[in-house]
Amino acid sequence: MTKRKFGLGLSLMLAAGTMLAACGSSDEGSSTGGSSESGGGEASDFSVAMVTDVGGVDDKSFNQSAWEGLQQFGEENGLKKGNGGFDYLQSASDADYNTNLNNLIRRDFDVVFGIGFLMEGAIKEIAEQQPEAQLAIIDAVVDAPNVASVLFKEQEAAYLAGVAAALMTETNKVGFVGGMEIPVIERFEAGFLEGVKAVDDTIEVDVQYTGAFDKAELGKTTANRMYSGGADIVFHAAGATGNGVFTEAKERKEQDPDANIWVIGVDADQYEEGQVGDANVTLTSALKEVDQAVVDIANKAKAGEFPGGETVVYGLAEDGVGLADPRGAIPEDKMAQIEEYKEKIASGEIKVPETVE
Repeated sequence: MTKRKFGLGLSLMLAAGTMLAACGSSDEGSSTGGSSESGGGEASDFSVAMVTDVGGVDDKSFNQSAWEGLQQFGEENGLKKGNGGFDYLQSASDADYNTNLNNLIRRDFDVVFGIGFLMEGAIKEIAEQQPEAQLAIIDAVVDAPNVASVLFKEQEAAYLAGVAAALMTETNKVGFVGGMEIPVIERFEAGFLEGVKAVDDTIEVDVQYTGAFDKAELGKTTANRMYSGGADIVFHAAGATGNGVFTEAKERKEQDPDANIWVIGVDADQYEEGQVGDANVTLTSALKEVDQAVVDIANKAKAGEFPGGETVVYGLAEDGVGLADPRGAIPEDKMAQIEEYKEKIASGEIKVPETVE
């Protein structure tokens, strides 16, 4: 998936390689070598793999972004999908986390990523059992010498999403759909609320949590209530549950092409998810450069500099979060205002809270 961003370079760490398309649901992680052709980079004997959380590798969100990062690393290093290269295993439930992690360690991958806060317990347990393994976890902190913890300042991207929503709402009512009430999602909520308030503190924000990251039907019913209640823009931070938010918005747009109905996506550029005929309901997306963080950690490990025992944090100042290109959905004058807020956050003039105050 090609991602376009305003004011957001991919200077995180690496020369940008050709991004391979994310695998769909038919591309399943395997325990044997894959059939993908190797990339154009010089062949490497360093291998990487990841375990998804229950959202799945094609969640159009952070699992998919992480997999795109592994594919990019493979392309840049001449690796094939499968043993000795790069691969993933998908978790149908949390009961699969330990099994999948152990499976990849037994297959001798040099670094194994656990994707998502929900894998914190499993990573901690496996790190203790397998002290020689190099593990990394996205969106959580595990205090172990063989674990690299990767966090993002989601609140900063969400703040910009809140500014965009406040500048674009016509009803003075917007919505936030969260998945589970965990720190990473609460950071999204806190930032969004602060961004809206910074523009106009009279705007009403309807906040609802679905309690799941893999229930699109819950996202749809929650969005239905919000739009029916007067919200014209809904920001989701709910993984695959957020796919239902897009479904609801697109159905309403199909019924009334003139309706002012928008979705703000999360983690990856979700523009394609909002396409409905010749229109699109995606206003923008709050980006987390999970793919580039995965590549960065993999490159560090390959160079013998695996940040085990460390917590690496990516924010606006590190080009680790931001907003996706709205492709004209947001007028240039309002984009200029958003850019002003972005610069103030990156410079430290604006401190975005991590929790709802």
